[in-house]
Amino acid sequence: MLITKKPNYLLLKASLVLSLIIFSFYLLFQLDLIELIINSDRSKISLIILVIYLLATLHWFYIAITLDKEISSIDKPEKDTLIGRYLIKRNDLEKTPSLYNLLEDELSNRHSIGYLIVDILLKLGLTGTVIGFILMLLPIGEIKDFDPQILQKLLSTMSGGMAVALYTTLTGLVTSMLLKFQYFLLDSSLSRSLNHLNSEYK
Repeated sequence: MLITKKPNYLLLKASLVLSLIIFSFYLLFQLDLIELIINSDRSKISLIILVIYLLATLHWFYIAITLDKEISSIDKPEKDTLIGRYLIKRNDLEKTPSLYNLLEDELSNRHSIGYLIVDILLKLGLTGTVIGFILMLLPIGEIKDFDPQILQKLLSTMSGGMAVALYTTLTGLVTSMLLKFQYFLLDSSLSRSLNHLNSEYK
């Protein structure tokens, strides 16, 4: 056996990461930082990003539970898991290679929506940046004289546009990086388990 099977701690790791995420959001909420971001972002893109991230995290944890069950079935094959069904049919030497490829594709494709959401979060953050700069630069065309009151109002409007640009960028970058790490955790566990499966049973 080329690759040894390591103990399966995926669900434990996922639970720990989820606990840290929940604690971080609770801390941000208590410090009123989430409220500050939502209130300062007139485009409400930051709120959309946060909602999408929370829904994606729920999906990620569900996939982690499913994958943990799949990995556990390597030792005790069960018919209600893909890996279990693969191991039960592995004695059919002609079909095993194609079955393994199907198994690998099916398990890997479960994570594809996560990486799509990572890209969407990043793109939403960049969209917010563009919208923020547009909101910041729009009032400049309205300048007709250099009255201090007009300039003060102009600066206030420009700072609001800058807040939109910065908060949406920050929210998009942070959530996309976090979600990418979460799905990387699943990918690494899946890859290690499939390599072990391939080296021992294929």
